[in-house]
Amino acid sequence: MEYGQWWQSLHRTMLRGVLGKTFRLVGYTIQYGCIAHCAFEYVGGVVMCSGPSMEPTIQNSDIVFAENLSRHFYGIQRGDIVIAKSPSDPKSNICKRVIGLEGDKILSSSPSVFFKSHSYVPTGHVWLEGDNLQNSTDSRYYGPVPYGLIRGRIFFKIWPLSDFGFLRDSPNGHRFSDD
Repeated sequence: MEYGQWWQSLHRTMLRGVLGKTFRLVGYTIQYGCIAHCAFEYVGGVVMCSGPSMEPTIQNSDIVFAENLSRHFYGIQRGDIVIAKSPSDPKSNICKRVIGLEGDKILSSSPSVFFKSHSYVPTGHVWLEGDNLQNSTDSRYYGPVPYGLIRGRIFFKIWPLSDFGFLRDSPNGHRFSDD
């Protein structure tokens, strides 16, 4: 075997080895990326909540766990805290409590306490409000939220460690029984 042929054979072998390893790495990356996507889309994930609308239940910068299975199986219930796409800004998410489900009669009050009215939650929608009613932009402003905008249900607080555990009930529990 001539030196030039030997050198070409070595290059081909090295190239095959490098290409083989590269394709395996790309294949594993795609596989694990798909697994991660499915886990975050269908199982759940860690979320940092910002803003004062859910105080005192969730403070600004609290870290919580949101599960996504409930939304796929229509398991969202009155009193649940959910993450949803904002109806007024689809690029951002909101964290609110479910006050009413489709067909429920809701006592809605505008920011002025003098004007109150009853309305019904239409089919395929939910009524969302923050626990901090004085400082929350919610369904009282933008109306019922389509069920399809719900991303997940928050049920567990991870951070701060002093509040680690399941979330407490709404401080506005009386809002669920308006007739």
